[in-house]
Amino acid sequence: MLCLGIETSCDDTGVALVDGRRLLANRAASQADLHAVFGGVVPEIASREHYRLLAPLYQACLADAGVSPSDVDVVSVARGPGLLGSLLTGVSFAKGLALGTGARLVGVDHLYAHVLAAALETEIPYPAVAVLISGGHTNLYIMRSELELELVGRTLDDAAGEAFDKAAKALNLPYPGGAVMDRLAAYGQVDTAMFPRPYLDNQNLDFSFSGLKTAFALHIAAREGLATERLVEATELQSEEGARRVLGESFQEIADICASYGWSIADTLRIKTSRALERMGERPQAIILAGGVASNTTVRRLLKEEANARGLAFIAPSPMLCTDNAAMVAYAGSRLAEAGLCHDLTLEAVPRGRKVPRDYVACA
Repeated sequence: MLCLGIETSCDDTGVALVDGRRLLANRAASQADLHAVFGGVVPEIASREHYRLLAPLYQACLADAGVSPSDVDVVSVARGPGLLGSLLTGVSFAKGLALGTGARLVGVDHLYAHVLAAALETEIPYPAVAVLISGGHTNLYIMRSELELELVGRTLDDAAGEAFDKAAKALNLPYPGGAVMDRLAAYGQVDTAMFPRPYLDNQNLDFSFSGLKTAFALHIAAREGLATERLVEATELQSEEGARRVLGESFQEIADICASYGWSIADTLRIKTSRALERMGERPQAIILAGGVASNTTVRRLLKEEANARGLAFIAPSPMLCTDNAAMVAYAGSRLAEAGLCHDLTLEAVPRGRKVPRDYVACA
């Protein structure tokens, strides 16, 4: 089954083609540089860029795979959650393709696609606990199959990725800040007492990072002159030498702060994941890590150590499949279509804050 995937949920435009687990083509365009000057994603700019980029990416993707539009069996599109204008651009493009080619249409929950991303590269043993960490979401799922996901924990306020980005902004580090903090953390030493591990004094599986953000802000405010006087460019921090030159005498302290802050977030995720594993009514087989923050070095290390200690498989996608991408959307759409679950042209985009409904219709 040849499935075309379309991803426009936020500020990354993607088109991909998959056949089963074979990724035939994957085209993507990042808008990070456009939004960096604003310190975050500007929805209007994002949707306009999606509109500009989708058609050429689609044509390039077909050419890469050596197929024609009539060869596509399924058109899969991220329908939400995300920025409404961005989602509408992708959903409209997908509807046009389905109407013009006769391909089946599948609207995919963007979060579900993230969780399944690793399945493109490796077989997942079930049941498993999946940890989804991104700029907008921090969720825990119990997975019993590719089609059975039970949400058991979620963020009550800021997500882990947002906590990273806002901390980086306080230090005048470039957007998106999570990757920059991870890079600087490699040069630092972890102080486990520097920041709290938030929202652990309970027995639930939810997350809250607002208190940690406040602790970080207070820590930085007490150290006058720690943050750089100007917004640092990402290219200036590509190497340790460059980072030392730009950050000057503050280099080591900032590196230690990044390492300690990252550890607090990562260990919080580990503890909540451990709770989820212990509460499963059946023996888990794996811990699955997904989402943009799944590339974070410390998060990967601590969750892998947790899996190893329990004798479980640890499964995380390659960095290319951690960020928003069309390959994961195409794979998720192909799994749904094979199960006989599709949509008609009444498919709606679902913005962040609303639950994505399971309103599938039987495939024709």
